Amino acid sequence: MLRIGCVKYLNARPLIHGWSGAVDFDHPAALCRKLEHGDLDVALVSSLEFLRRPIYRIADGISISSRGPVYSVIVAHRKELSAVRQIDLDPASETSVALLKCVLAERGLNPQLVLRHRHLADVTARLLIGDQAIRFRQMHSNYRLWDLGEEWKNVVNLPFVFALWLIRPEIDNAKEIADALRQLRHHNLKNLDDLVSTQSEVSPAFCRKYYREHLFFDFGEREKAGLREFHRRCLLNKIEVAPDLQLNLV
Repeated sequence: MLRIGCVKYLNARPLIHGWSGAVDFDHPAALCRKLEHGDLDVALVSSLEFLRRPIYRIADGISISSRGPVYSVIVAHRKELSAVRQIDLDPASETSVALLKCVLAERGLNPQLVLRHRHLADVTARLLIGDQAIRFRQMHSNYRLWDLGEEWKNVVNLPFVFALWLIRPEIDNAKEIADALRQLRHHNLKNLDDLVSTQSEVSPAFCRKYYREHLFFDFGEREKAGLREFHRRCLLNKIEVAPDLQLNLV
């Protein structure tokens, strides 16, 4: 039986909704560990996991990407960004932390990045991702918001790839699995209103806008160029990644 894992955020639903087998839903960092240790055969995980350990095969044509404002990867801050001295990090996604480091360096900013959980009232700036970021935006109107997808687009003018389907190297039927994942993605995007109707956490109007304007689920040439640029900037900013990047696509 195929052991498949997927991030449990709203952004992944178009890539997993309707999968016929069991799915291990977890946070990105936890899924990366499970995939690395061989506890999963296939997982939708942070793109940084592939840049660090390019042993996996990538299901071609599928990603979670942005081409501008992503809405759900943000730094919420009270002061001007240039005056922020410390940013609390969300430990669930190492990719978003690496992206934050890259865009801060581009702006010439160097706040302290701290992995800790404090009461929101004690925090002047915090990195938020996924459903937590969506809820925060809907509940807190007194914070300034720095959208990291939008910042990447402004700096690089390429998509940013947040997540990929990675398949462990010992799995024999990788092409068959990738084909099934591509077919599922195609079906869900073709029948988006049906998918939206199953989501209870947010309004249908927001869900449609999120899936159609903020997120993109392709992994074409521009997305691949964006991933290569992310790899280059990780090396430049001394973020731990493999020295060479070769995409092993199936």
